[in-house]
Amino acid sequence: MIKREDLRIRDPFVLTDTENGCYYMYTSTDNVSPALSELPLGVAVYRTLDLENFEEPISVMSIDDLPDFWADRDVWAPEVHEYRGNYYLFVSLRSADRCRGTHIFRSESPFGPFLPLSELPLTPADWECLDGTLCVEDGRPYMVFCHEWVQIRNGTVCAIELTEDLTEAVGEPFLLFAADENPDSTLLTLKNGRNGYITDGPFLYRDGGRLKMIWSSFKDGRYVVLGAESDGIRGTWTQLPPYFDFDGGHSMIFHTLDGRRMISLHAPNYGRAERATFIEF
Repeated sequence: MIKREDLRIRDPFVLTDTENGCYYMYTSTDNVSPALSELPLGVAVYRTLDLENFEEPISVMSIDDLPDFWADRDVWAPEVHEYRGNYYLFVSLRSADRCRGTHIFRSESPFGPFLPLSELPLTPADWECLDGTLCVEDGRPYMVFCHEWVQIRNGTVCAIELTEDLTEAVGEPFLLFAADENPDSTLLTLKNGRNGYITDGPFLYRDGGRLKMIWSSFKDGRYVVLGAESDGIRGTWTQLPPYFDFDGGHSMIFHTLDGRRMISLHAPNYGRAERATFIEF
């Protein structure tokens, strides 16, 4: 078993399995962790009964098993959603000659194997995109994702409607908001002098009749979890202040086996020190 404090992970995504009384935490095998060093490039899962002690990771999606797949690097921020009786993996990838995009994979089991639903990602081909997530509103599925700051400097959160089976995009992507609309998202300047406003890791949930989102950016150089809310995905989004003001982020929400609502994120955000952090929310 691996203890939580010894497990290095970024962007921890937790799926609760009430039937079997356990949790699954998904990670990219790009993540530099000794437990992942023997696994192929792709996505792995850690199973846990108590969110403190984790079994050895198991590969659930391997690029090596997809010889004609378009991407070969930068497997980032996997998340798995149960939808219409199957499990869907959303993960961002890229190749030397294609922009980063979020691709959707499907499996009948949370342990995979996850296979691609389409030939190419459903995010726009000429956009640098990452951190796609699933949102279902009035029975219609959407992918909510980030148009990355490295291409447009002021990163945005966008959405695109999907077909019911998640295999194709319906129409064009639309803007939800830009990073600098939240006053707590401040300019991040890298050591090479490049700077911009960051949007990372959107996750949507409903609370009190409102559609809410947690997302991450930088405030005065620290990674933070910000919020936004709207009447609906195509509505006007109101920005909310940080939920946490420490160097941690890329969050999501899950419920424990005893019904508590939790937020999962990694902290701190540097130097291979990242650990999964779970906080009642």
